Amino acid sequence: MEPISGGIVALVVVVIILFLILISCIKIVPQAHAMVIERLGGYLSTWGVGLHFKMPFIDRIARRVNLKEQVVDFPPQPVITKDNVTMQIDTVVYFQITDPKLYAYGVENPIMAIENLTATTLRNIIGDLELDETLTSRETINTKMRATLDVATDPWGIKVNRVELKNIIPPKAIQDAMEKQMKAERERREAILRAEGEKKSTILVAEGNKESAILDAEAEKQAAILRAEAKREATVKEAEGQAEAILKIQQANADGLRMLKEAAPDSAVLQIKSLEAFAKAADGKATKIIIPSEIQGMAGLPKSLVEVAKENS
Repeated sequence: MEPISGGIVALVVVVIILFLILISCIKIVPQAHAMVIERLGGYLSTWGVGLHFKMPFIDRIARRVNLKEQVVDFPPQPVITKDNVTMQIDTVVYFQITDPKLYAYGVENPIMAIENLTATTLRNIIGDLELDETLTSRETINTKMRATLDVATDPWGIKVNRVELKNIIPPKAIQDAMEKQMKAERERREAILRAEGEKKSTILVAEGNKESAILDAEAEKQAAILRAEAKREATVKEAEGQAEAILKIQQANADGLRMLKEAAPDSAVLQIKSLEAFAKAADGKATKIIIPSEIQGMAGLPKSLVEVAKENS
């Protein structure tokens, strides 16, 4: 019984071992990943997403590859510009593995290789630029570095999608000079804006005074026109009133003569009216009145001059 029991146990152990080996040979590749498989030390195939089975003992997973876009932030690198200014520049590289086989066998340490290649490429590009060009040409530098790195990493199965200059750190003395320059530029712009504001204010005040003077002159002109119109109307009305008064006086005289003619007065009445007319002509101020001889005869007076003395009231 003991040998039989020992054989059963050994068989169970062998079955369990075979089952575990079989389970270990079943692999599932998740999304956005790949596996490089080797058989007896040589490249066999690249597994994509899904369920896969490898031969035990002779097949092995040489490398697990992440196919997602990856970001690597490299530390600042010292570079020298064309005008001999040393500065620190750190870069950020966005890359993606496009060929797992080339990535596995193309270079020993891809990330270190990309870092060194980025540093040398950056030094070559910055060496052809002066300080001011370096600070204002980030987009140009990014484009040149991406193109260079993309060509260089293509044999490694890596595609460089984007390269960004994260920070450009010039020397302390250059920073101080730049700050002073920026301060002077801001003060200059402030002075220009203040002068333009004062200029516009002066122009607006002058235009306001001009418009005010024009309005005042226009108002005075209208007032003068209105005064002239009123004076002319008053003169016309006064002339019309005088003409009407003269007309009425003449009408009254004509009516009096007509009535006198109709009444047929005798010579005595005519003499009295003549004297009354001369008395009115004297107006109480004349000291002498010369009466024609015809009227003297009608009034029974002597034909010599008659002096009529009137006392001044």
